[in-house]
Amino acid sequence: MSGKDFVEKDYYKVLGVPKDVTATEIKKTYRKLAREFHPDANKGDAKAEERFKDISEAYDVLSDEKRRKEYDEARSLFANGGFRAGGPGTGNYSFDFGDLFSGSQGGSGGIGDVFGGLFNRGGRQAQPRRGADVETEVTLSFEEAVDGATVPLRMTSQAPCRVCNGTGAKSGTTPRVCPTCVGAGTVSRGQGAFALSEPCKDCKGRGMIVDDPCADCHGSGRASSARTMQVRIPAGVQDAQRIRLKGKGAQGERGGQPGDLYVTVHVDAHPVFGRKGDNLTVTVPVTFPEAALGGTIEVPTLGGPAVKLKLPPGSANGLTMRARGKGATRKDGTRGDLLVTVEVVVPQHVTGDALSALEQYREATASDDPRAALFRAAKGA
Repeated sequence: MSGKDFVEKDYYKVLGVPKDVTATEIKKTYRKLAREFHPDANKGDAKAEERFKDISEAYDVLSDEKRRKEYDEARSLFANGGFRAGGPGTGNYSFDFGDLFSGSQGGSGGIGDVFGGLFNRGGRQAQPRRGADVETEVTLSFEEAVDGATVPLRMTSQAPCRVCNGTGAKSGTTPRVCPTCVGAGTVSRGQGAFALSEPCKDCKGRGMIVDDPCADCHGSGRASSARTMQVRIPAGVQDAQRIRLKGKGAQGERGGQPGDLYVTVHVDAHPVFGRKGDNLTVTVPVTFPEAALGGTIEVPTLGGPAVKLKLPPGSANGLTMRARGKGATRKDGTRGDLLVTVEVVVPQHVTGDALSALEQYREATASDDPRAALFRAAKGA
């Protein structure tokens, strides 16, 4: 992306958000739009694919606090596309800063290049450009999140054109060195005692000129690339966690390093088990006799055999016990615990011998008022 594009494109309009939007809202809006226009959901729809690229480009800038600030300042400062200044005895001159911020995109010709030639009028070779970071999402089952999983991810990003191998030139031809910048990608312009370096207008900072462009990439040397990769999601990953996979993003240019891949993980709920950090949770119903008299109860585990826990006599509703080593896998390979919460079940219908036994129990415990302490405390207050 050129600096001119960086300044002229209205990324807020692309995402449909106001300029004072929060980072959280930017992320939420991006996710919604990315799902709607993702190539996988719009196979063969070129407009949707182009819209997806614009959305990803806008999010790439606005989601980064530093780049968003730089973008806002650039849009404000260079809203008219240029900068005018003058010097004693030289008169006014016009200087196009359209590509001033291209350095922020990983290439040459950025703000450092503008002042880099202040005391050195020589050109400089075009620098390698790092590939763009890529964001995607994946949904795991509860079990996969606990134990880890290898999942296929289909990625769409910019990569060197396969037809011309990134040269931008038609097969059988080669680009020629730009005669204006002699392959440097930048030119220096003197103004009095100063020299300002800016991206070459003839080659747009590439250092090469394509006379017969590739029909596929139209001379840009870049093309949309779709690939499927197998990605290992580590055990114990949390819902909404963002994982960074270094070097798995878009390929770089001119020998530049590839970008990174950021995967946001969504975890489906489980009908029985819950999660609290490295521990799993489960609620186990027990009968009133079990809670009152105590005993041994069986408790299910995730993906393994049931365990037996000793329930102490007089166990209250909501008591939590611990089955060690039956939780989620930690980063060091050990496992958390299974937290077992007791839920005393009250029978809805009591008949026959059970009813007689409960009535006898009520008579035998009539003098034991469980609310007596409550009333004493209330009166004391």
